[in-house]
Amino acid sequence: MAVPHQNSYDVVIVGGAIYGSSLAWWLTTMPNFNGKILVVERDPSYTFASTSHTNSCIRQQFTNEVNIRISQFGAEFIRNFRSFMGDDPEVPELALQSFGYMYLADTPEFAASLKEAQQIQMSLGAQTRHMSAAEIADDYPFYNLDDIIAGNHNKVNEGYFDGGTMFDWFKRMARRRGVEYIHDEVTAMTLNAAGTNVDSITLKSGAQITCGTVVNASGPRALATAQMAGIEMPVRPRKRYTFIFDAAKPLDRDLPLTIDPSGVHFRTDGRYYMAGCPPDEDLDVAYDDFAVDHSIWENKVWPAIATRVPAFEQVKVINEWVGHYAYNTIDQNAILGTHDKVANFVFLNGFSGHGLQQSPAIGRGTAELIAYGEYRTLDLSQFGFARVASGQKFLEKAVI
Repeated sequence: MAVPHQNSYDVVIVGGAIYGSSLAWWLTTMPNFNGKILVVERDPSYTFASTSHTNSCIRQQFTNEVNIRISQFGAEFIRNFRSFMGDDPEVPELALQSFGYMYLADTPEFAASLKEAQQIQMSLGAQTRHMSAAEIADDYPFYNLDDIIAGNHNKVNEGYFDGGTMFDWFKRMARRRGVEYIHDEVTAMTLNAAGTNVDSITLKSGAQITCGTVVNASGPRALATAQMAGIEMPVRPRKRYTFIFDAAKPLDRDLPLTIDPSGVHFRTDGRYYMAGCPPDEDLDVAYDDFAVDHSIWENKVWPAIATRVPAFEQVKVINEWVGHYAYNTIDQNAILGTHDKVANFVFLNGFSGHGLQQSPAIGRGTAELIAYGEYRTLDLSQFGFARVASGQKFLEKAVI
């Protein structure tokens, strides 16, 4: 473990995966912010980080305006990645493969909900289409649509991108701009006598660091980090399964990221296909529990994909893994901003599977909050911790 260069930092970020690194980089781009930044990462291989297990997709098909705006900026950021990174010729261009999300509705109520969502999205500039089963069949004849009434699909700025490369360059550019990363673990926080400020953090290596602001960017471990500051929060690790499979009869066109009524989702993944789902019993798990339940493929995923796409009756799994959602048990949306009592404790938590796609906009917004005391480009205050304290949910119907 490396020794920190300083014994005091303006910003200490607990966790160096996609959010810790996005925030660190964005802070270095804020005019007039020249504070010292320390990122503490317990596992610099990121082997078990949610970032490493992501499916790297982005969608505008949300039902709340701010989530749609967040994704629209995310798409802009991906499309103009090198430009945002200062036009450095070393930075690769990122492609956004816009095969889109296809939501399928099998009840009149769900179809009506999709229609309402499409109207909200279109009013904000998204190109979502509300489609009848016949229209879906015209575009994608490989689906079995016997039970489907309608669907929503958007092929503009919605699909797959290389999230790993984006994450890598957040880290690289943050370091180049002076952000210090250390391999260590925060084990304790010391508050002032009134309990209104984190004065210092203690590292596993024994070092004690004073800090101006502490940021919880701990992914599924967010609760453990918050509890060091005497804070409770509703974020828990939840398992999510991903399967990469080959098909004996490949489809003749890209498969949209299909959200099946069964709860299984699946899409094109290069020359292969990807499918994912939660377990039937979606329980909190231990931080280090990544055990695979192999029956989920046989009993849940394969029956769903073979029913929806008959060509998938003959497939072979070539890779599978379990990742953790940082699951916000209240409303499955982000928890951001400062704590209502511990004023210098900042949340970047609870993304519940939306994290990678939202990291450009939310990293930027949190950097603004730290640098200027306010959100300047996009108002993210609806995600504030106050709603957790009051039990008021952030309403977002399109949660996968």
